[in-house]
Amino acid sequence: MQLRDVSLDDKYTLERGRAFITGTQALVRIPLMQRQRDIAAGLNTAGYISGYRGSPLGAYDQQLWQARKHLEENHITFRPGLNEDLAATAIWGAQQIEHSGDAKYDGVFGIWYGKGPGVDRSGDVFKHANQAGSAKHGGVIALAGDDHMAKSSTVAHQSEFAFVDAMMPVISPAGVQEFLDFGLHGFAMSRFSGMWVGFKAIGETVDSSAVVDFSPERVQPILPQIEMPPEGLNNRQIIIEMLALEEQLHRYKLPAVLEYAKANRLDRVIFSGPERRIGIITTGKAYLDVRQALDELGLDEKEAGRLGVSLYKVAMPWPLETEGARAFCEGLDLVMVVEEKRSLIEAQLKEAMYSIDADKRPRIIGKQDENGQTLFQPYAELTPAMIANALAERLKISGLDQEGTQRIEDALSRYDRMAVHASGNQPPTMSRTPYFCSGCPHNTSTKVPEGSRAGAGIGCHYMAMWMDRDTSGFTHMGAEGVNWVGQAQFVETNHIFQNIGDGTYNHSGVLAIRQAAASGVNITYKILYNDAVAMTGGQPHEGGMTVDEVARQVHAEGAKRVVIVTDEPDKYPDMSLFPPGVKVHHRRALMAVQKDLRETPGLTVMIYDQTCAAEKRRRRKRGTFPNPAKRAFINERVCEGCGDCGVKSNCVSVAPVETEFGRKRRIDQSSCNKDYSCMDGFCPSFVTVLNGEPRKAAPVADDPQSVLPAPDLPNLDKPYGILLTGIGGTGVVTVNAVLSMAAHLEHKAATVMDMAGLAQKGGAVWSHLRIANSPEELHATRIAMGGASLLLGCDMVTSAQPD
Repeated sequence: MQLRDVSLDDKYTLERGRAFITGTQALVRIPLMQRQRDIAAGLNTAGYISGYRGSPLGAYDQQLWQARKHLEENHITFRPGLNEDLAATAIWGAQQIEHSGDAKYDGVFGIWYGKGPGVDRSGDVFKHANQAGSAKHGGVIALAGDDHMAKSSTVAHQSEFAFVDAMMPVISPAGVQEFLDFGLHGFAMSRFSGMWVGFKAIGETVDSSAVVDFSPERVQPILPQIEMPPEGLNNRQIIIEMLALEEQLHRYKLPAVLEYAKANRLDRVIFSGPERRIGIITTGKAYLDVRQALDELGLDEKEAGRLGVSLYKVAMPWPLETEGARAFCEGLDLVMVVEEKRSLIEAQLKEAMYSIDADKRPRIIGKQDENGQTLFQPYAELTPAMIANALAERLKISGLDQEGTQRIEDALSRYDRMAVHASGNQPPTMSRTPYFCSGCPHNTSTKVPEGSRAGAGIGCHYMAMWMDRDTSGFTHMGAEGVNWVGQAQFVETNHIFQNIGDGTYNHSGVLAIRQAAASGVNITYKILYNDAVAMTGGQPHEGGMTVDEVARQVHAEGAKRVVIVTDEPDKYPDMSLFPPGVKVHHRRALMAVQKDLRETPGLTVMIYDQTCAAEKRRRRKRGTFPNPAKRAFINERVCEGCGDCGVKSNCVSVAPVETEFGRKRRIDQSSCNKDYSCMDGFCPSFVTVLNGEPRKAAPVADDPQSVLPAPDLPNLDKPYGILLTGIGGTGVVTVNAVLSMAAHLEHKAATVMDMAGLAQKGGAVWSHLRIANSPEELHATRIAMGGASLLLGCDMVTSAQPD
């Protein structure tokens, strides 16, 4: 077989043809494509990207940094925001360069990014900037990273309604290819209408991978002729009458968006049969689930059309382009709206259809069925199985022929058998609970003295709530400790500790500390200075403040006492940069320091300075961080199995080992990050090994594949699904990336979806891989119940989990 000729840079340099790319990388590719299109149109534009990381967009900044060379070549600046709303304000400013009188470019196109809570906190700037308008040769798309299942969030999010509240149109792509196509349409729509455009990005699309087509002719925006006010729709330099902006938004800008969507056929009929009875209207990820549901019912487009089913895909769920939707609904008996979370399309569709005579309009169901009962719940997520069952029930009563009835009955029977099999084969409930990494500073820093309690918050220390840490309660990002301000006067407790990370402190948490100081409550903030944003991949925190700068700032905010606790007190020989009275303590004195601070009235601050263990490991591999030539080792014959080393360190590298003398302890050298806190235990069994490294396995002399028989390959008459399971950090995602790239090299189509969440903290990780002969055969990226052809279980516990 002649393999496809590929390069890892194809994702950013290939001008046409197909390439295998992740959802996150597609979001990096969008501004590169826009710049190239502008150059071809004779425009000298630049790009500006800013926002704040958070799952499912937690790795977007990393990919942008890795693509720095390509971005700089195309005059695209990436500058992360200190927080989301300040990032949005900076992008707003980039839309105003034409009024400066000395602009270097014809315009600047902008991309804002943030997860759901970041959309919420940016509502004020979104409203202001959207009314002020985007630039004629600029344009803005706002990437909203929604976590529908709250896998890596404190609440589940649906950001469409926040965009609606800001009067921003919302685009909802269904997959990686549509990231590219709709991204370019988003910029064109923004420029044409003068509006910022919301762009929905969920984990199942961002964390997926697919083969995409880069052909530039895929997207050729059509700008319709519409009524324009004399001053146009784009950004204006001087704004005097605020109500005039609101009027312009409703009279001209929203109609311009609808006309653009209509002219460019963003919403489209996917298929429609000769006898139209049931119509499905859907959008985004739900569209892929609908296609997968049809596949599982054994209905391709031709057969679905023959049975009276038609499918309409909405690209822009708000504002809904109702002319096309009404035309689709004409002549149907029933319309089923399939959308995740709260109803957005369904409500607009019902309003649009209300003026049609009752005897001519179809019944519309979605969140509720024909009898007012729940059909598609407005919470969590939808699955292909839910959709397939709902559609099958309606097909059965719509008057199918014998062949169609048998097909549906067979599919439902298969579902029933799988459900019975799954319910009767449930293992004891067991799951991989995320935990602090080996050597993590949180293992020590989150401890509190007996009789005290601590508050949790955003970041890794959130996990302290399910450990023996007397930690509970959390707030949204940046408000840590302010809940105590409202609680303190109504309880007997006199003082609490509050955990907060350095990233959150720089984001907005310093305002919480200011509020605590102003209120006069007794609280000790424990600021973990770990030199990285550990939760999302070890990025540097914005602001880059040093420990002495943080100390000076909290002192100026009104802290009565400020202390430093660290694993390396010798690195602070000169205290002249610190405020008066600041002392440095070794982490072994943590409890004594905390007992002292809790007796001090008012606001006190402890800065716990210790580098993130995971980031230490990464830097040591790159040779940019000291690697001590010392390892801790437990003599199992001396160990009495008391577990004090584990209590002192809270470290997952202190592992139990069964011996003929009972359960002992062992240091897992493969995961140990050389924190050495386990050695603080009262134990004579510890041995310090200097200048020694674990023995490596001898390399295999012969190629092991030479003696393996050639495998029997599936013929791919239908998509082949592979489910990989394991523990975060052990290479599951990497294995799937290798397999999917191999499929691409063999000219096959593949989709990947990585479900990691908190997996990098030792939790469970699943990776779904589907392989087919062509992209058109692949719909939902997640393998449905009973749809896996192969399970590659890298961890038995994860493999046996019900979900």
